[in-house]
Amino acid sequence: MKRFPLNPGIPLVVIVIFVLVAILAPWIAPHSPRVGSLPNQLKPPVWSEGGSSDHLLGTDFQGRDILSRIMYGARVSLKVAALAILVSATIGTVLGMIAGYARGWTDAVIMRMVDVGLSLPYILIAIVFAVVFGPSERNVILIIGLLLWPQFARQIRGETLSIMEQDYVALARVGGCSPARIIARHIFPNIMPTLLVLCTLNISIVILMEAALSFLGVGVPPPNPTWGRMVRDGQTYIMQGRWWLSIIPGLAIMFIVLSMNFLGDWTRDRLDPKLRQV
Repeated sequence: MKRFPLNPGIPLVVIVIFVLVAILAPWIAPHSPRVGSLPNQLKPPVWSEGGSSDHLLGTDFQGRDILSRIMYGARVSLKVAALAILVSATIGTVLGMIAGYARGWTDAVIMRMVDVGLSLPYILIAIVFAVVFGPSERNVILIIGLLLWPQFARQIRGETLSIMEQDYVALARVGGCSPARIIARHIFPNIMPTLLVLCTLNISIVILMEAALSFLGVGVPPPNPTWGRMVRDGQTYIMQGRWWLSIIPGLAIMFIVLSMNFLGDWTRDRLDPKLRQV
């Protein structure tokens, strides 16, 4: 099957824009994301009839500026994604390398844990834990991070098994290197490309999970603006023609997720020698 070359230019630009907006939101947001004005409630975007240049993307039912809330929502989504990936990648990488190096019963125990983790419905389990421990940004990060580590562990374990067959690892073991030194000096540097691809591809999954939890009311609690909660709050107004309340944050989710997926595919193609030759 013919593979068409991927161009990371546009996805990378979109990601950079979202990251810059998230970082600079306190300085570039035109209004407060939490404080509204009832006389300005439900104003349409500037290009629609009745829109105002003071609120380029309109306002919500409390008179809060949609553009400002989108900017601060990017901060929440990207922060949750980065920290959740850090948690899951750390746990999965450590356990995957241990399983691939030790083999035997250690490998069997860890892989059975991975099988159980991969068989669980992520969103359902995340909702249960969020309800039990309460909605908060910290809990969302930990819940998502602890649910995604099996994906990292299985892939890293496979890479570790392949690296363990290399001559330089056998020489290191014959030379008396400790397991910790072999893992740190010979295995971990060689799994970095795979780890980078996994992190890039899973960021979009984390963003969607955070948005889903916020949409269901068990994610990051208000008054912090999140894209998922904005979609939820605006859905009751769609039939009244207030489409911007849900569509605009929905588009933000779509653009960042698609961009992350395209960038992840491009990274995989560039780092995988077989795909690069094709």
